[in-house]
Amino acid sequence: MKIRSALATILAFGLLTAVVSAPATAQEKFTLRLAETWGPNFPIFGDATKNMAAMAEEMSNGRLKIRIDSANKHKAPLGVFDMVKAGQYDIGHSASYYWKGKVPNTLFFTSMPFGMTADEQYAWFYHGDGMELMQEVYEPHNMLSFPGGNTGVQMGGWFRKEINSLEDLEGVKMRIPGFAGEVFSEVGVSPTNIAPGELYTALERGTIDAVEWVGPALDLRLGFQQIADYYYTGWHEPATELQFLVNQKTWDKLPADLQAILRTAMKTAAYDMMIHSVHENSKAWASIREEHPNVQIKNFPEDVLTAVAEANDKLLAEAAEEDAQAKRIIESQAKYLKNARNYTDISLRAYLNTMAELNE
Repeated sequence: MKIRSALATILAFGLLTAVVSAPATAQEKFTLRLAETWGPNFPIFGDATKNMAAMAEEMSNGRLKIRIDSANKHKAPLGVFDMVKAGQYDIGHSASYYWKGKVPNTLFFTSMPFGMTADEQYAWFYHGDGMELMQEVYEPHNMLSFPGGNTGVQMGGWFRKEINSLEDLEGVKMRIPGFAGEVFSEVGVSPTNIAPGELYTALERGTIDAVEWVGPALDLRLGFQQIADYYYTGWHEPATELQFLVNQKTWDKLPADLQAILRTAMKTAAYDMMIHSVHENSKAWASIREEHPNVQIKNFPEDVLTAVAEANDKLLAEAAEEDAQAKRIIESQAKYLKNARNYTDISLRAYLNTMAELNE
């Protein structure tokens, strides 16, 4: 009896061990659909979604697969918010400020004029109030939002005519989204938001007079340097963060380990997109300088920068006065920026100034 009892115990323990250590292939598998704002094989932005999907599948040993539909497939590049909210897609990849017409407070989570740099903003997201505040904005819409890749400081745009004064901006039709578009509107610009695939044609045909897109790598690909000679430095988007939107019901259906894997894959892909942007922009700017000597780098005149800074402060004050949630987001960003910038000044800025002096 003792021998049989011992054998039964051993067999039972072996069965339990087999269940606990069952291979991942025996566990439930999930295939999620992702809609991105970008076209097929769109560099950098599209690479972020592909990298995220590949990492999620590998880390989950094939239990979590993500199928990507680009804008040419779903036909709604600026409809990602609605499609993920409705559950038509499980995940989206886009930019939060595209939804300001639907939910105004979403625009704060991409980049703000005269705001944080990429490293400062990531610190705010993950170690400040950023993620909590962003989730507060998206929760009523049945979605989670995660940082989805940063472009770094964006260029201020391509102009067919040189801007020598504030008066030169009066009546200029420009593709520029987000809060910066509202700021530019205050000083006479007529802003509009156009899907990426239509930008070149709009600039070429004169539908718009100027276009702000991203930076050398993606701008070169769209060919703006063939139309416009004046390429302005940025003030409006110092840390443009894309986003991964996840449908709340989809997220809740995933087991905890796959939630952790998806979260890690999104975070890693976002970081990789930031350094990828630096790499590709460096190469593209070298190419533009060599092959398109017509392109002139310009800073906006002092009166323009003064005017847009004043307009920015005015609009932020109005937004804070009209909406309690906006007020908390604006105050959180301003407080974090002040503290972080104090250190940036004695570290990164001091280093760059030192190097500039050495190279003079």
